[in-house]
Amino acid sequence: MAAKKILMLVGDFVEDYEAMVPFQMLTMVGHTVDSVCPGKKAGETVKTAIHDFEGDQTYSEKRGHNFGITKTFSEVRPEAYDALVIPGGRAPEYLRLNEDVIKMVKHFVAADKPIAAVCHGPQVLAAAGGVKGKKLTAYPAVSPDMVSAGAVWLPVNETFSNAEVDGNLVTAPAWPAHPEWIRKFLGVLGSRIEP
Repeated sequence: MAAKKILMLVGDFVEDYEAMVPFQMLTMVGHTVDSVCPGKKAGETVKTAIHDFEGDQTYSEKRGHNFGITKTFSEVRPEAYDALVIPGGRAPEYLRLNEDVIKMVKHFVAADKPIAAVCHGPQVLAAAGGVKGKKLTAYPAVSPDMVSAGAVWLPVNETFSNAEVDGNLVTAPAWPAHPEWIRKFLGVLGSRIEP
């Protein structure tokens, strides 16, 4: 397996598991993952939020951890990366308003590089014009945004554990889908895990 260089877009109140777990899993199998946030430098952190499904009409939210930024946002050149990861949480709501983030994401879309987005992460892709005609899933509350942006919405299963692949794009509804989402993303990356 050739190691890939992967960019991860985060911001304050990114979903804790959706940033930390993919960062660790992709690093574990030999890829290099750089986490970046607009206005942040390498060595700084973002605050995370922990979203849970506790029987309420929507997810609950609690303060999570501090997640480390490994690369200074203003120094990132997307052409130096093989793939992109966009975790969910509340960060995508405002990251999609940042013109530099949108330019970065448009590079990955135009170059047809592998992209993994989970939960609210596809909101950033939609703002960059990256979901039109794509079959995908996300957190159910995001479905109107995806359909309005021209995506083909695929339903979420009862356990939020499904993941969908459409060409270079791998999407999932929330962190319970990590095993399937990361496995499918590794497949798109061409990674192989040896027993």
